[in-house]
Amino acid sequence: MHVGGGGVFLRTSGRLAANTASGYFILPHQQATADDGCVQFRWRYERGRTWCYQTLSPTWPLPPPPPTLTHKSPVAKMSGINKFDDLLTHLGTGPWNMLYFLTASYWLLLVPPQFISGVYLAPAINYTCLPPEGNESVFVSEDSCSYTRVTEAGTEVKEACTDWDFDTSVFSSTLTSEFFLVCDKSKLRATFQSVYMLGTFFCPLIAGYLADRYGRKVVVVVIQILLTLFSVIIIFFNNFIVILGIRFLLGCCNILTFFIYALEVCEPKHRGIVGILIGLPWALGTMAFGGVAYFIREWRWLQLAVSLPSVLLFPSLYFMDESPRWLIVRGRHDQAMQVLRKAARWNRVTLQPEDDLRALMKEIQEESATCSSTPANTDKKTKKFRFTLPTLLSTRATQVITAVICIDFFVVSFVFDGLNYSGDIYNADPFLYIILNGLVEVPSYSFTALIVHRWGRKMPTVVSYVLSGVIIFVIAFIPPDLSELILTLALVGKVCISGAFQIICLYSSELFPTEVRMQGMGVASLFSQLASTVVPFITSALAPVLPWLLSLIFGIAAATAGLFTVVLRETKGVPLPDTVADLSATATITTSTTTIITSTSENHVNICQEPMVNSHTTDGSDEETCQKEVDSSVPCLA
Repeated sequence: MHVGGGGVFLRTSGRLAANTASGYFILPHQQATADDGCVQFRWRYERGRTWCYQTLSPTWPLPPPPPTLTHKSPVAKMSGINKFDDLLTHLGTGPWNMLYFLTASYWLLLVPPQFISGVYLAPAINYTCLPPEGNESVFVSEDSCSYTRVTEAGTEVKEACTDWDFDTSVFSSTLTSEFFLVCDKSKLRATFQSVYMLGTFFCPLIAGYLADRYGRKVVVVVIQILLTLFSVIIIFFNNFIVILGIRFLLGCCNILTFFIYALEVCEPKHRGIVGILIGLPWALGTMAFGGVAYFIREWRWLQLAVSLPSVLLFPSLYFMDESPRWLIVRGRHDQAMQVLRKAARWNRVTLQPEDDLRALMKEIQEESATCSSTPANTDKKTKKFRFTLPTLLSTRATQVITAVICIDFFVVSFVFDGLNYSGDIYNADPFLYIILNGLVEVPSYSFTALIVHRWGRKMPTVVSYVLSGVIIFVIAFIPPDLSELILTLALVGKVCISGAFQIICLYSSELFPTEVRMQGMGVASLFSQLASTVVPFITSALAPVLPWLLSLIFGIAAATAGLFTVVLRETKGVPLPDTVADLSATATITTSTTTIITSTSENHVNICQEPMVNSHTTDGSDEETCQKEVDSSVPCLA
């Protein structure tokens, strides 16, 4: 029995019980010791803050027996397998789940041709100025953007070129040649790529809110209809401004809802592998786009060829159901029951009795803040409006997660897309470079699935970012004549950053609670698309004059993001939290390498900064003790 910060603690069948003024709290799977070792456990105050406490004295009197722990306690709720994850485990993995996985995979296969279409639709190609006929004495400038003509009086007049002859040895027809996107208009080539990213910059937040408000399937179906429509009609316009507008709308249709949609019906033990392997079609789509572009070199036919396959998604969408996790959280239990029955029928398993299922769904709904009848910014006692932070930023844990994930998404897109658009620096053949970029992503995604299954999410993410940064950083100091070495290192860096991209998508989806998962992923995606919006202008501006500087920027950015990721928690083997309260409960029962130790004074707190180590106690048992302590008054982080 021990005491800390006004609460008395004792060992009770492997659980730690706390007798406080606000009642008992039992923390499952935490072990108290009979000595003064550094033992970590946490307890929630009435005001909702979570602190870590050190056991202090074995001489205090035992408290009365604690009451029975109810399922309504957030700590109790998250003490074992998450209730819905337990239900998914019972349903298993079968045809019902595979429909979601394969459909999401096929959708992702079709994204790269739209995402990086600027590489082939609006490339940088050789051109020569064509002065007006009739001028015999004409001198074309070196950049072919102007010419100088000699008048009859013998004076020289410099005029801007308005017509060009374009090299058709690589591309027979492009936006560059059709709309003269050269010289003063050369920035419009980067604009064609960036305007798509600009659409993805604005849409994720709205789409995330709509998916959380109206459901995953509705948003996916509507977005897919618009995506198919816009990607086809763009080829029928001869006005470049209109084409840019449609390109912007295409970007608005590029959201992560499909990815989340699939993961929410995935059996917990397969979630890591599925989350990674769903991204494998991205690599295949990138390679396929390079191959198709090699054979179709007219931009309109190429755009049509990579857009029509989107139609094949709709039969699958017809048979897919709304996410049962979302239906339960939103209180639509009848619909959720129908979906679960269908899933059980397809997977050939037997559901538990309906009354038990409804009771389970009611428990999950009661835990969810999204089903609260009182708005989050209304005082529950006075019913008056009060200013509050958005739910996504309502706790310190969600603030830290959101900040770091946004940095990670920004950097991974910045480096990933920057490498895609830097073919002129790393290789001269645009078709080979894109195919190789897609090819190196295949082992990256494949091995990543095994890595996260074995070593979790956090450490592989950190290593991928840092290793990619170091490799790309080195390229800046390699002489340009060593082209093969530069290409090899660029591809190795692409392997690492591709792995980081796939892991961070899985990792972030597990960090955010269901209540704000789509909003959190939407904000992260917003930062990702912000990076994708600016990187075409950076690469087009620096590549011709300072190509080494690009590698320097990419390398430093990637390594920095890896260091920021260190502060996040591991999610491997941890149930997906449904609400922000669950996130705090998850942190309460998750073992950490940092322990805060307090005396009977609540204002004096010590932190055990070193990892817990086993030491032999006087009674012959092993216990974990702290190696180092320093003074601090900061509460524990999730």
